[in-house]
Amino acid sequence: MSEQPGAPRSATGAPSDVGVLGGGRMGAGIAHAFLLAGSRVTVVERDADAAAAASARVLESVAASVARGTADEDAGVIGARFATSIDVGDFARCGLVVEAVPEDLELKIDALTRVETVLGQGAVLASNTSSISIDQLAALLERPSRFLGMHFFNPVPASTLVEIVRGDATSAALVDDARDWVRAIGKTPIVVTDAPGFASSRLGVALGLEAIRMLEDGVASAEDIDNAMTLGYKHPVGPLRLTDLVGLDVRLGIAEYLSSTLGERFTPPALLRRMVAEGKLGRKTGQGFYTWDAP
Repeated sequence: MSEQPGAPRSATGAPSDVGVLGGGRMGAGIAHAFLLAGSRVTVVERDADAAAAASARVLESVAASVARGTADEDAGVIGARFATSIDVGDFARCGLVVEAVPEDLELKIDALTRVETVLGQGAVLASNTSSISIDQLAALLERPSRFLGMHFFNPVPASTLVEIVRGDATSAALVDDARDWVRAIGKTPIVVTDAPGFASSRLGVALGLEAIRMLEDGVASAEDIDNAMTLGYKHPVGPLRLTDLVGLDVRLGIAEYLSSTLGERFTPPALLRRMVAEGKLGRKTGQGFYTWDAP
């Protein structure tokens, strides 16, 4: 069987029409990246209020890029290529759709299977999952060769990395296309095979969990633990501050999944569970290992 043709591209090499399912912080960031690369972007949300919030999030991010001089067009031109919707049917013309719903297996399965039914035969479906098995998700799709992981990092506008996750059924040509798309939006791709936590989450969560255990054991303060890594190892941000940025609830969900697949070394610390139960989720709630301005 011959490979399906690649998605039509904009002048930059990015897909000309991109869909993003979910307009939260990650989805808005993904939309922003493709908009600045010349793509037409549609974000689909669950209801009108969520769609309005996603629109504001994306357009605010675009305006900030224009103000910083990091966009090649003015905000009005970029905004004219952007739309929000509450109907996945509006993805029908998209050559690439990136699923960016919360890190929950059943939620992602429902989202991906609904979106696939409206896509053209040559369209590509990608998941922004940071830990869930691409092969497990692909097994429930009709066209697994047109599916892969595209793991963006938070905050997307400032991050320069996208982790491309190749499943057993993912076509080689699609992996090549995905590399090109990532470069077209000004980021660097890495390619990993499907494994629990891939490369980035597996290493990052391991470090973050150990930092939480050290704080729990009274080894040092959050600031000093983070300074050990930023000053001693030149990490751009410490593991506890990064956990606040990612969200303690997100880190807990990934840790629980990795613990179930890779063993007890990823068992979430009691401190992490307690903070999540108390609603201390990091920057998005104003309190985590650090105190943040109101979200």
